[in-house]
Amino acid sequence: MEHPQPSPAILMEIIRIQTEIAKAGVDLGGVMEMVTLQAQRLTGAAGAVIEFAEEDEMVYRAVAGIATEQLGLRIQRTGSLSGLCVEKREILRCEDSELDERVDRNACRRVGLRSMLVVPLNYLDTTVGVLKVVSDKVNAFSAADIQVLGLMSELIAAAMFHAAKLETNKLYYRATHDELTGLANRALFFDRLRQCLARAERHTERVAILNLDMDGLKPINDRYGHRAGDAAIKELATRIHSISRQSDTVARVGGDEFYIILSRVDDRDGVERQCHRLASHISQPFHFEATPLPLAASIGLALFPDDGTKLTDLLEKADQAMYEAKRKRKEASD
Repeated sequence: MEHPQPSPAILMEIIRIQTEIAKAGVDLGGVMEMVTLQAQRLTGAAGAVIEFAEEDEMVYRAVAGIATEQLGLRIQRTGSLSGLCVEKREILRCEDSELDERVDRNACRRVGLRSMLVVPLNYLDTTVGVLKVVSDKVNAFSAADIQVLGLMSELIAAAMFHAAKLETNKLYYRATHDELTGLANRALFFDRLRQCLARAERHTERVAILNLDMDGLKPINDRYGHRAGDAAIKELATRIHSISRQSDTVARVGGDEFYIILSRVDDRDGVERQCHRLASHISQPFHFEATPLPLAASIGLALFPDDGTKLTDLLEKADQAMYEAKRKRKEASD
């Protein structure tokens, strides 16, 4: 019996996605974000995930839809459908999580999942992870969806090859670091933050999360071009990294947005002093091809557990504090 093939419209969409991936070049993190979004859309799923197999765990490295808040999540390979997919190197489908003994039923109930489709991601001779789509409905995925996900996984495999060539360790680096600055990307930031908060809770420690937003990037891009804007972003990243501790995580999570995780901090006053030092260091003169350019950033702070214990609450607090700092900076300059 022949499997239903994707419609011509779906195939054209996959060709379009392939073109976008080619434009992304070796930015593997960006490619994976794009693929999860498109896999969710093309299959009508409630969410999509790319998980990497790292030692005895599966790590959520790119997410979309209802899985968005799970970025950086780590689960044990043993007892998970994703881990079984890596082991068997074949596509696995769960039609009903309440009846499928291969899945963690309680975990599915917690997030409201009833069915899923898991496709292996093969890099050279190794299955390095999976592409997974999930639904809150029973038997949500068809044979045509399997074909679509198979094609999408091949696009990721090609991106992996071009991004990392022959060394698997380079593959993981490309998947977890920002191409322009070399800093941790959004996926690695969430992974590190989850681990840091869990450790802090176990040992009754404080963690500081700094949300740093670059001021004035758009005027630089508009007046001097994107080469100047990229140079300013790289310089900002270098300055942040140069005065950070080795134990800190510095991440670029968007065009002009950065986060810093400070583990084992003492109190708010000490972190606020560090924020002032960082802002002062960032605002030193910067030249692009002999042209002086302004460099500045607004910084927001959230402390665990003082400002909350949930990851989402802490990020929202840091985000609000950053926008308040930006507002005060603007008022001071008017």
